[in-house]
Amino acid sequence: MRKEPWKHVFHVVTDKMNLGAMQVMFKLKDYNGAHIEVKAVEDYKFLNSSYVPVLKQLESANLQKFYFENKLENATKDTTNMKFRNPKYLSILNHLRFYLPEMYPKLHRILFLDDDIVVQKDLTGLWKIDMDGKVNGAVETCFGSFHRYAQYMNFSHPLIKEKFNPKACAWAYGMNFFDLDAWRREKCTEEYHYWQNLNENRTLWKLGTLPPGLITFYSTTKPLDKSWHVLGLGYNPSISMDEIQSAAVVHFNGNMKPWLDIAMTQFKPLWTKHVDYELEFVQACNFGL
Repeated sequence: MRKEPWKHVFHVVTDKMNLGAMQVMFKLKDYNGAHIEVKAVEDYKFLNSSYVPVLKQLESANLQKFYFENKLENATKDTTNMKFRNPKYLSILNHLRFYLPEMYPKLHRILFLDDDIVVQKDLTGLWKIDMDGKVNGAVETCFGSFHRYAQYMNFSHPLIKEKFNPKACAWAYGMNFFDLDAWRREKCTEEYHYWQNLNENRTLWKLGTLPPGLITFYSTTKPLDKSWHVLGLGYNPSISMDEIQSAAVVHFNGNMKPWLDIAMTQFKPLWTKHVDYELEFVQACNFGL
């Protein structure tokens, strides 16, 4: 995005607690004329429990019991994997990605970037891609029998079995190019709501935003070249440096985030080189440096 930076607008969404700090942080630097809008999720008044299934479900006693009663049977009954009890899976910030056309009603297209990615190369080329009428431009993640739909949802459930192909290729969330006009035309948010409501008892998929994403954009995803988005820097030590260097975006998905002490040393510099340690409040953060 080096060319004509003044034509770029970055929309940053945080929560009320971090809003002030983030607004100050972005004011302290000049981004060659690029515009940066920082808003709190609470500013989007339509995101309330009468509209958003995830918020409504969070109000249910059943789900609160699952999340907040620290009983072992909760963990084993619902899933063998404790990671699914991480409340981040229910954070509205995590589910904002399904509301982009309503958050930005005047926009036709938008590039969605997760908070644990590093942009290494110019991304303006994404705007030149012919989306073929599809909604979501994403990098596919399947190889061999891995990362296919069968791994993300419950194909013993008749609704899933009837609608989806278990061998369909999964794709990455974290750097997605969305055609918002196509999204509105295809009514993707309504589709997301339909499935999220059906999954209130967590029988269609466990938790997280990837399974409902794979469902919502099942037939409306355009595969992008793999070099746009390289994943796994937060859990996979065997990603080659060649692959990383040729990537436009690298994604620290997984638990070993680059700002934590458990980060993988070989990948950490990809993130640290972009951190401005001159800023006083950055020095106050424990980045394990």
